[in-house]
Amino acid sequence: MSNSTAIKEGFLDRPIFRIVSEVAAEQGVQAFVIGGYVRDCFLGNAKDDIDIVVEGSGIALAKAVAQRLGPRCRVSIFKTFGTAMLKHRGAEIEFVGARKESYRHDSRKPIVEDGTLEEDQRRRDFTINAMAFSLQKEDYGALVDPFGGIRDLAAGIIRTPLEPEQTYSDDPLRMLRAIRFVCKLSTPEHPFTIVPESLQAMKRMKDRMTILSKERIADELSKMLVTPRPSLGFRLMDETGLLEFILPEMLRLKGVESVDGKGHKDIFSHSIQVLDNVAAKEAAGIAAGTLRDYSKEADGGGTVETRRTQPNLWLRWAALLHDIGKPASKRFEEGVGWTFHGHEVIGARMVPKIFERLKLPLNEKMKYVQKLVGLHHRPIALVDEEVTDSAVRRLLFDAGDDIDDLMLLCNADITSKNPVKVARIKENFELVQRKLVEVEAKDAIRNFKNPISGEYVMRLFGIEPCREIGILKEYVKNAILDGVIGNNFEEADALMREKAAEMGLFPVG
Repeated sequence: MSNSTAIKEGFLDRPIFRIVSEVAAEQGVQAFVIGGYVRDCFLGNAKDDIDIVVEGSGIALAKAVAQRLGPRCRVSIFKTFGTAMLKHRGAEIEFVGARKESYRHDSRKPIVEDGTLEEDQRRRDFTINAMAFSLQKEDYGALVDPFGGIRDLAAGIIRTPLEPEQTYSDDPLRMLRAIRFVCKLSTPEHPFTIVPESLQAMKRMKDRMTILSKERIADELSKMLVTPRPSLGFRLMDETGLLEFILPEMLRLKGVESVDGKGHKDIFSHSIQVLDNVAAKEAAGIAAGTLRDYSKEADGGGTVETRRTQPNLWLRWAALLHDIGKPASKRFEEGVGWTFHGHEVIGARMVPKIFERLKLPLNEKMKYVQKLVGLHHRPIALVDEEVTDSAVRRLLFDAGDDIDDLMLLCNADITSKNPVKVARIKENFELVQRKLVEVEAKDAIRNFKNPISGEYVMRLFGIEPCREIGILKEYVKNAILDGVIGNNFEEADALMREKAAEMGLFPVG
């Protein structure tokens, strides 16, 4: 971790801190940088989100600082929370008055009173987030750390400033935050753990989760999913009993059942391993610049392609839920073993219900997750069968612009402990990927548009909207996907006219 000299030179020499220091002195108040920015300074990766706590009015200090910065600096004031925020040179700086909080047992809404810096630090969630840097001229940059946050940061420990029962009772969401910080901060060289007394408190207080809104739970869960190793969080949620209140469907994936000595893999462990695999592969793809995101143009005229620079949260959701339908489809067949036929269809049907319960968006993001869950078995099935152009065309047609994410997910889904089997599947999987590239280059199926439109059929045959139009369009589409004709208007039109004649339809005029 960084030393104190490097901290001051690398992070506290930003002009905004000197300005805040000077303005606070003029107002006769003391100001401190606190929370995540301080923590991340010592980890060497401080971001542009900065929290300033003031022993006085945070809003008044923010206004005075903005005035010093000039007329272009705007202050956003949130009176309900007693906070103010301004932007300066790419940084978002939030100001708040030091405060102390107390809670009623049946509510998450605190009773807030003005307080001192130490009282404000006591109400923080974890010791590593309670550290502060002084902005006073006489001790500029001094670390104020009454709860040993710097020691816990060095040891990789998540610990509450107060007794964990009090901290978690005040706001049960902190139990999830503790788990998220394990996922966020852990590296292979420097893993983080939650202290045993805190884990025990979570187990005892898990029922407090019921007072939280689904939106707050889903927000923490989503932040956990985009960390480098989200599986750490799901194992901790399982260990503490919190998973029961968040995603009970995941608990049904646990365990191995055996019949006649034949067992299946633990689907829970497999699912979170696939989630980690996706995180690693996506990170590698982002670093290499090979991943793309697609969005529709505002006027609906086409698709915009951009380079992916951040993890795709919804791809992580698809990885987590890809086998969620397996418990409902599990069967033991004599001479075959355990089967999960149709689990992808069942899983896709479960996605909207899970999203609705967690208050997650039910728009195209949910449909994306549903699509990947429903299609995730298709590329693997192609591996076990002959990889025909027709099958590849249909996969491209059904996946569209999401084909690359689907293939990433399916590649991450190869988790067998048998190295010979893994090598065979990966070799065949690469064959499927090469076929996708070849077929896409030749037939342009990814963003397939039927060469035959309904308007053209009506005009050609002089008919009104009817069932026959849909039959003709579907006939042409299937012919293209099966390779009977090429993906062009001339061949499609000729075939459509032949089919129409069989149906008693002939061109007019």
